[in-house]
Amino acid sequence: QVQLVESGGGLVEPGWSRRLACKTSESIWKFNTMGWYRQVPGKEREFVASLDGSDTANYSDSVKSRFTIFKDTRKNTLYLHMNLLEPEDTAVYFCNVDVYWGQGTQVTVSS
Repeated sequence: QVQLVESGGGLVEPGWSRRLACKTSESIWKFNTMGWYRQVPGKEREFVASLDGSDTANYSDSVKSRFTIFKDTRKNTLYLHMNLLEPEDTAVYFCNVDVYWGQGTQVTVSS
């Protein structure tokens, strides 16, 4: 069973940056697709960004040019760097690796 531990959530002001981390319990090399999703109460979980086996990144239109997904293979960690955060980015962010999900980390964008 792969364990995913997310960190980095919190309260941030509009326009500021935040970086989320997702540490995997197994070597990151074994996973084909890694990504981030987010969810707000009453809505379905939505795709944010993903990284495939060839390190090709994909982003939702709402975060493209503001967010960056990348990984550190030495630390077995997936990251989501978020710039120019907006109140609409407020959500619980989930890490996804193949069929596994993290517990989620809350990001609140508010002044």
